[in-house]
Amino acid sequence: MPQFSGSLGSAKRLDHSWSANDECKDSLQKVVEEQLIPRLLSSQNYSARLSAQDISDSNPEPFPEFNEFTQACREGDSLKVNKIVDALVDQGVVHERIFLELITPAARHLGALWDKDLCSFTEVTCGLALMHQVTYRLGYEFRDGPQAEGQQAHVMLCCAPGSMHFLGATIVADLFRREGATVVIEISSTEQELVRAAANEWFDVIGISVALEAQLLKLPELIARLKKSSGNPHAKVLLGGPIFMLIDLQPEIFGADAISNSPTEVVALLKRFASKSDPKLS
Repeated sequence: MPQFSGSLGSAKRLDHSWSANDECKDSLQKVVEEQLIPRLLSSQNYSARLSAQDISDSNPEPFPEFNEFTQACREGDSLKVNKIVDALVDQGVVHERIFLELITPAARHLGALWDKDLCSFTEVTCGLALMHQVTYRLGYEFRDGPQAEGQQAHVMLCCAPGSMHFLGATIVADLFRREGATVVIEISSTEQELVRAAANEWFDVIGISVALEAQLLKLPELIARLKKSSGNPHAKVLLGGPIFMLIDLQPEIFGADAISNSPTEVVALLKRFASKSDPKLS
């Protein structure tokens, strides 16, 4: 089996004159513009009503609470963030609008501020973490998923060590839960903690979000340890994240089973992998 050696060969590469900070900024912008918005729309069943061009061109006006919400996220004011969202829900605002007209533009705005060096990495990370919490809350009714016939799929989603951007993973989790899966978002920050988490439960699929090129080098070792230690000896590993929109790579070189950033495709992969991970279902 081919393995990743750290050399990308003829694959599309990033400009190595960039600093790690520049790479982080570009990755965040990619997450917001190319993953977050389409996934928010898809997870809320907007995709049936909007074409891909409609999605990319749509810029709905944010709520009047936008500035207050964004500032509260930057400051890490969880109480105020939740108060704003709760007030909108109490007014009868549907969750789809809060996703699309508050969280999405706020995430885009934070990314733009960081890109212009108008806010710190800590502020961006804290802000996205709070948006992640709100996204999770608004999708609460789907946490246990509509119970599908047959065996329920179990999924662990995580970020590669060195990243703490969980908003995209939260949106993917919502997609999976709507398909009847049980999903755990593992927030551990080290390889050892992720391996321990995979060993503690039975997971049909382990999804890993990778943001930076520097994380690719250690990815084969992480995946090998996850598969070896997994409570399910047939667990499949699905890779995604902004780095795979910048560089075209094959999953085999990392020891993974698939790479995808497409909401439709990841759902199809979940169904296929879940059925194959249990020999009784094959």
